[in-house]
Amino acid sequence: MASYSERMLDELSSGQLEEAKKSFALALRHDDDETIHSLAEELYALGFSTNAKRAYTKLLDKYPEEDILRTELAEIAIAEDHTDEALEYLAVITPDSDAYLEALMVFADLYQSEGLVEAAEAKLVEAYTLAPDEPVIQFALAEFYNGTGMYQEAIPYYRGLLANGERHFSGVDVVSRIGVAYALSGNAENALGYLEQIKDTEMTPDVRFQLGLIYSADEEKYDQAIDAFEKLIDLDPSYAGVYNPLGQLYAQKNELEQALKTYQAGLAIDQFNEKTYENAANMALQLGEVAEAEHLYQAGLENIPDDAALIIGYSNLLVQKDAFVENINFLNEYMEDDEFEIDPQLYWNLARSYTGLEDYAMATKYWNAALPFLLDNSEFLKAAYYYFLEEGEKALAKEALANYVRLNPEDYAMIELYEELQD
Repeated sequence: MASYSERMLDELSSGQLEEAKKSFALALRHDDDETIHSLAEELYALGFSTNAKRAYTKLLDKYPEEDILRTELAEIAIAEDHTDEALEYLAVITPDSDAYLEALMVFADLYQSEGLVEAAEAKLVEAYTLAPDEPVIQFALAEFYNGTGMYQEAIPYYRGLLANGERHFSGVDVVSRIGVAYALSGNAENALGYLEQIKDTEMTPDVRFQLGLIYSADEEKYDQAIDAFEKLIDLDPSYAGVYNPLGQLYAQKNELEQALKTYQAGLAIDQFNEKTYENAANMALQLGEVAEAEHLYQAGLENIPDDAALIIGYSNLLVQKDAFVENINFLNEYMEDDEFEIDPQLYWNLARSYTGLEDYAMATKYWNAALPFLLDNSEFLKAAYYYFLEEGEKALAKEALANYVRLNPEDYAMIELYEELQD
């Protein structure tokens, strides 16, 4: 005959919640303790933490010496964000308890949930010191370091699992974890050694992404990189990070239209990625699609209004179009914001715009403003020289030209002009 616990689980699976509630009460009264403990584990796994807590509490009242019940109750308390309650359960467990290792692991979960990374690490390291050959602890440490971005530290613990024959652990492919950790640590050679062991059918999106990045660093492997990225998109088009590196690969192969389509596809997934807007707009300009570039900048600034690269890019485009009034009006919105850090390029863009409108008083103001910041920009210095010379600002013209010839010692025509200014 089925136990009340089994009856309850069957009723839950068929949606008979009222009947399940009655069976749960009967299970607590009549089922044996081992069955009740199994029921508590099942209920917690199914998300019925309140019922699981009642079952564990009943057992703890009967067996107060069983610290493992306290760790299980602490896990429920952590999941319910009841930190103080979890600490009360764990504080009772001493180092001589059979449940101490488990308590250290739960402590680590608790500290990590509170953002206390160093405290969490200390608990896991203590657990590892006490039981260095325990796979659960090795895996917990590896996942902790991996999850906190300390990839180099994670690798030895993953490799320890692999050395003990644990290729898969808790649903995780350990080889994938090692390969990705090496990749994120900047060790591409070791990363490939692991990642290329993984069957195509078993590759996760993260593995494909890291493989693509590694291949893209080698011009001879661009096609392999593209293949990895395209397969990733086929499997998971919402993987937003793939579109920029894939677009850049197409651009490097001079497949500009495909690059633009890739960036546009990326923006359909993530409308708040400023780099994708910037790359897409630049690609549109290379293709001569000025209207599309303008649309991309406007869409980007609508979603990310304070992004410096998009502001500069759009301003550059307006100057390129001789849309001087539009550029001035656009930039004035930012100039009025005291917290906005003005890039010198914007001073130059304003200088060119006012010059184009023949408002030389304002133009001179911004040529002057830009000059101290752009002394290493040959294009600016050459333009500034001619502007200041035309306006009779001989000292400023000389300063601009002096810096230009410093940067371009083989431009003999400009050197000759500079020598004439010395007279």
